[in-house]
Amino acid sequence: MAEIAINHRKGKKRRRSKRLSTRVDFTPMVDLGFLLITFFMLATTLNKPQTMELALPAKEKIPEAERTKVKASKTVTILLDKENALFYYEGTKENEIDPPLIRTNYSTAGLRQYLLKRNFEVMARVRELNVAKEQKKLTEKEYEARRSELKKDKNGPIVLIKATEGAVYGNLIDVLDEMAICNIDRYAILDITADDLRMIAHWKENNANVNGGK
Repeated sequence: MAEIAINHRKGKKRRRSKRLSTRVDFTPMVDLGFLLITFFMLATTLNKPQTMELALPAKEKIPEAERTKVKASKTVTILLDKENALFYYEGTKENEIDPPLIRTNYSTAGLRQYLLKRNFEVMARVRELNVAKEQKKLTEKEYEARRSELKKDKNGPIVLIKATEGAVYGNLIDVLDEMAICNIDRYAILDITADDLRMIAHWKENNANVNGGK
């Protein structure tokens, strides 16, 4: 509590009052501070750590008979290069002919638009699930279970992600985000091959010739 001295006057007589030192008691403020801290601790929810599942190459060699057979028509290979360069091609090399290498970017009109087009059937069914969830026809648990099944649909693409030595970690995270946004569950991060590097170098050489070396 604050204590302040006050002078009193009687008639013409001036009375000198004794000066008292001002003292402020902060005890109630300390109690209030602890009450506020306790309130926020009980009322606030902590952020849950977010994890990302990755399908990495196995270290041990798997026999040929036990390997999963992948159709070339369902395969999409994404190549990450330096200076935020991004390429993709469909299928595999056939009859010594490389598949067309296409350059894109990380924008919504680039890689995302292409992946949404490739995964159109799954995305349409996921939208139906979202409507059912909004209408309270599905519980959160049922929604997640059905959505997880849809993402593993065999009609969806299988994406192989490969990065050159010049690619940065942030570009890989951007591509993995696109996998989640486009509801693609079947993807893997693989080591880039000599053929992939040759295709990138060949594309850059042709592009330089078209643009006059720019």
